[in-house]
Amino acid sequence: MLSNQYILTRRGRNMSEKNLVGNKIRQLREAREMSVEELAEASHSSVELIQQLENGALIPSLTPLLQIARALGVRLGTFLDDATQNTPVVARTGRAEQIVRFSGNCKTPQRSILEFSSLASNKLDRHMEPFLIDVHPLGCAEINLSAHEGEEFIYVLKGQIEIMYGKEQYTLNVGDSIYYDSVIPHHVHAAGEQEAQILAVVYTPL
Repeated sequence: MLSNQYILTRRGRNMSEKNLVGNKIRQLREAREMSVEELAEASHSSVELIQQLENGALIPSLTPLLQIARALGVRLGTFLDDATQNTPVVARTGRAEQIVRFSGNCKTPQRSILEFSSLASNKLDRHMEPFLIDVHPLGCAEINLSAHEGEEFIYVLKGQIEIMYGKEQYTLNVGDSIYYDSVIPHHVHAAGEQEAQILAVVYTPL
C-alpha cells in the first residue's frame, strides 16, 4: 500500500481541496521549532519535498509521509486530526469530511490512486490507524514495491484487490482479509479496471 512516489497536484478537484496534510505538517514542525531543513534530515526526505507538501503542491504517498510523521513524533493519522479528544470517536456513514489522496506506486505516476478517509480522526493517543480507502485502477504497467516498519490489516468491502508481497501475490475478493508485516516490500492495488474499497488498519511504531 505504501509508496515512495509522489505527484504534483493538478488543477481541479485536488487543487480546490484544503491542504490538510501540508498545514498539519507545518503546524507540527513549527510547534517543535524545527526548520524545514531539520525535518528533511530527520525524515530522510528532501527540503523540496517538505516545502511542496506544506504548500499543497503534491499529492503525497505514504512512505515519505510515514517518515515525516515519525520524525515529528506523531502517528500518520495525526495529519488528519482537527481537535483531539479522549472520548470515543464515532465515524458516521457517509460523513467523511477529510479525504486525503495519495499517489500509487507507478514509476511515472499521473494521478491519485488511493483516497483515504480516517475512521479515528481526532482520537487522542491512539495506537492504530483505521482507514476507509477507495482504490482506483492502477493505470500503469510498472510499479514499485515499498516497505516501512509496522503492520497492516486489510478487509475488502467492494471489488477485488491484488496484493504484491515480497515474491508472493494474493488476490482478495469481497469479504476476504489479509494481515501482514509491512517491513516486507509490498503493494496494494485494485485488480483489473474496476474500483474497489477496503477497510485498512495500519500500525506504525513511533
